[in-house]
Amino acid sequence: MLMVLSICMNYVFGYLIAQKLSKAILLLAVGLNLSLLVLFKYAEFILHNISAALIFVGLSPLSVPSIHLPLGISFFTFQAISYLIDIYRKEIPYQKNVLNLGLYISLFPQLIAGPIVRYKDVMQDIKVRTFSSTLFASGVERFVIGLGKKMLIANPLGLVVDNIFSVPFESLPTHIAWLGVLLYALQIYFDFSGYSDMAIGLGRIFGFRFLENFRYPYAATSIQDFWRRWHISLSTWFRDYLYIPLGGNRVGNVRVYFNLVLVFFVCGLWHGASWNFIVWGLFHGFFLSIERMGVSNILASSHRAIQHVYVWIVVLVSWVFFRAETLPDALNYLHVMFAFNFGDVPFEITDSLNMRVILALLIGLLISVPTLSSIRNNSIFTQLQLGDAAKRANLVFTIKVLGLFTILFLSCVNMASSTHNPFIYFRF
Repeated sequence: MLMVLSICMNYVFGYLIAQKLSKAILLLAVGLNLSLLVLFKYAEFILHNISAALIFVGLSPLSVPSIHLPLGISFFTFQAISYLIDIYRKEIPYQKNVLNLGLYISLFPQLIAGPIVRYKDVMQDIKVRTFSSTLFASGVERFVIGLGKKMLIANPLGLVVDNIFSVPFESLPTHIAWLGVLLYALQIYFDFSGYSDMAIGLGRIFGFRFLENFRYPYAATSIQDFWRRWHISLSTWFRDYLYIPLGGNRVGNVRVYFNLVLVFFVCGLWHGASWNFIVWGLFHGFFLSIERMGVSNILASSHRAIQHVYVWIVVLVSWVFFRAETLPDALNYLHVMFAFNFGDVPFEITDSLNMRVILALLIGLLISVPTLSSIRNNSIFTQLQLGDAAKRANLVFTIKVLGLFTILFLSCVNMASSTHNPFIYFRF
């Protein structure tokens, strides 16, 4: 019902904006879209904080109702807002057919957890979709790879992450705390990029061409570079619809730093109604600001290994706020990480570190960076590819098909034997 309301409301506003190009109408439309998001996603969080403030000053707390979060509301709300703003900017025409607009907003492959698809990127596909066996095959291949990322890498690592983060802080050694956040970094990457791969694959099967959402973020050489590679649809959305309208890089340095922190405050809040997400966003905004102050120049003159170590440390620390249940939990976990306490490893952790997890960790580390692409593009490797080109192509095709069938089979086996384990980004 909420999505139907969003479709009808944005259809009317799209028509009005196209007719009058009124900023007042645009602001009203964006405000109403954000109001729905605030109501369902943030009202409970706001009321809880108001209630805590009232208790602090000695007043009676508020009665806070439980509000259920509609699936995908963060994604389809941002898609609707980008549609309206692009009409106002005359970058796209308004959609005259309400069913076509409904198809865009409710597009099921990426509705629940992204990527955030802009109307102008699928406008032609909505009008006329082209189908081919090649596109269908590439879609199936991409879907299977995404399924494998989720079931064969993210899920096994996630079980160990849950065990580590459930250990009392006073019993958690430093090296296991670092292991826990490293595993979580890989878990969330393969969980979310796996979903994006599946969405892109399903889109191709049905004739839609979604843009890439990840580009080896853990190979980044700065936090700025990380955000060019991580959740690209979200980072470019904030760049185009918030950062640039605030002045972007065209204003003074102090204002640029303020804009960066503000944008990532909103980015953190977009991920969830929690102080942990707010701190996570501000943390990234802080490092983006100091990189603009001159740290990026220092990094550029440093050895590439130093750049990667810097990015990994910053990102791993930030993921603690993302994974921990509460802000005190995150701070306690960080304290353990930097306490240099190398005590005994709890039995439940050693018991869960089986061969399957170790294999998932090693494969995850290997394919989270463009190692295989570098080997494939290496001139020495290319020179070794001798022999008949047709036979070599057939061999590569056979290996690929066998690999995909293996991934699909193992993923299905894991789905049949494991408990319910939804994608992390379903809750956003």
